[in-house]
Amino acid sequence: MIKTFIDKLLGKPTARSRKNPFGKREELPASVHGINPELVDDRAIDVVRTLKNAGFEAYIVGGAVRDLLLGLRPKDFDVATNASPEEVKRLFRRAFIIGKRFRIVHVVYGRGREHEVIEVSTFRAFLDNSQAEQVSGNERTSKQQLMGMQHAVDASGRVLRDNVWGPQDQDATRRDFTINAMYYDPQSQVLVDFHKGIQDAHKRVLRMIGDPEQRYREDPVRIIRAVRFGAKLAHLGFKLEAKTAKPLVACEPLLHDVPQSRLFDEMLKLLLTGHATASIEQLQKLGLAKGIYPLLDVVVERAATPLVQAVLQDTDRRVAEGKTCVPSFLLACVLWQDVQTGWQQRLNNGAHSFPALQDAIDEVFERRIGDVSGRGKLAADMREIWAMQPRFDKRTGATPFSLVAQGRFRAGFDFLRLRADVGDADEALANWWQLFQYADEAQREDLIAQARDEQRQRQKTQKPKAARKPKADDDGSASPLEAAGVQAGEEGDAPAKKRRRRRKKPVGETTSPAQE
Repeated sequence: MIKTFIDKLLGKPTARSRKNPFGKREELPASVHGINPELVDDRAIDVVRTLKNAGFEAYIVGGAVRDLLLGLRPKDFDVATNASPEEVKRLFRRAFIIGKRFRIVHVVYGRGREHEVIEVSTFRAFLDNSQAEQVSGNERTSKQQLMGMQHAVDASGRVLRDNVWGPQDQDATRRDFTINAMYYDPQSQVLVDFHKGIQDAHKRVLRMIGDPEQRYREDPVRIIRAVRFGAKLAHLGFKLEAKTAKPLVACEPLLHDVPQSRLFDEMLKLLLTGHATASIEQLQKLGLAKGIYPLLDVVVERAATPLVQAVLQDTDRRVAEGKTCVPSFLLACVLWQDVQTGWQQRLNNGAHSFPALQDAIDEVFERRIGDVSGRGKLAADMREIWAMQPRFDKRTGATPFSLVAQGRFRAGFDFLRLRADVGDADEALANWWQLFQYADEAQREDLIAQARDEQRQRQKTQKPKAARKPKADDDGSASPLEAAGVQAGEEGDAPAKKRRRRRKKPVGETTSPAQE
């Protein structure tokens, strides 16, 4: 007993684990697992067949097998093999090795929007604290980056080198959850299971392979993956096993050592894969509402506000309908509150409207987004969505025509529509733009005339100011703000400039400009 305790402290495998450290291989026929072969993608079958014909082992693996067991048609198919990335690449006409820390091969079928990618990975060796020593052999990637790195894992147990090939049983053990660690051969229809994943699938249990705390130390991002899978499978009745859930809060500080760009990507997976609302609920339920990533903290904090709640639900609906969802739109909704606050503060301090809006947007990016991968495009898209909002108030002259011609108009309008749905924008304004964007030329002219009449009516009902200046001709021509090219939403921020007109003079009379 004492020896077992000391071994555990030193990170050595206990006597019990030494008996069977990598699980027991079970091969289950179709009569036991019940997978419907018609749900398997033909291109995934082709990849497996090609690898096996070349003398390698190959299986469909991961979430695809889990979904097949549950009677669902997987969206993506991954293949695992004992062939190295270079050997896989040589077997396919369109195959590309990607990744540095984790090298895989993308086998591409089809072209354009109809293309499909089958992801092929090589069986990885399992590495833990007991093997924290120099690894030699088949590490073939990022040599310069890893130069001088002597260990496969660091002192805390975090895996540093992932491209160390190994046998299938070790590959299964290094995966996270038992239900994601099964292998399916579509040719023989045999299911290979090392960790009783099929039993957990039937029991609707999410169980971490091995010691959960140690696995979180190996890769802290598994904490977020636990939340994501719990959210994704919650509607099917899956729950995190108590031992798997218990260390999550205590291990959360480990995420501070994970690169910000990787955390940002993991946050987007939580929010853009069709289970955003359920992910927020899981974070709150598991005590992880704060501390994973600052921007995610903001999302969770504002999840109950009307606009954020609406965009989370709308995102889940679009994913379920097979429509695309982009992070710029969702984050624009989440951070709109900050933009509005900063914008109003600058207006109160006497700043001009459009520069004030731009300064508020810049401040939000610096404070909330930070320096993450892909920030340039993300910033450009969000900036256009926000900057377009005050322009929707301008419905006369040439502005409506130029606005609908912009590439990001649809995203800006969808943002306006969502704001109107929750009472943050005028419903009539959103309806007007809904009609205008699909109308023909004659209908558009009618809508602009209608908007002009509404504007005149509002001006008539407004109370006259004390020192009222002479009126300009109400002839439908561009207003002084329009003539100056001022953005919509700036009316009232500064007095309109006086416009000079020339009047006809009788012959012989000196002509000089007259002020209105």
